[in-house]
Amino acid sequence: MPQTDQELTLTNRERVETTGVQKVVSFDEHEITLETSIGPLNLRGEGMHITHLDLTAGEMVIEGQITSLEYSEQRGKKIRAKGKNILERLIK
Repeated sequence: MPQTDQELTLTNRERVETTGVQKVVSFDEHEITLETSIGPLNLRGEGMHITHLDLTAGEMVIEGQITSLEYSEQRGKKIRAKGKNILERLIK
């Protein structure tokens, strides 16, 4: 059963613990990109490294100096919105 919730805990800008991780798209010490149950997540910082990863449970721990966390819009939602007419998008 796919997990649809996500928890994200940032401690002192040095440690991120998150659930709902489905895939690690890319990573290096300056940027980590994840696919999560609620959309793509980009983490930026310095000296970042993954200390725990369990994709079966959807858990991940990252340590380093975290400078930003950013969620991107899911591509599927964007495509579906284009299929709606203008009135349906305005009423929403």
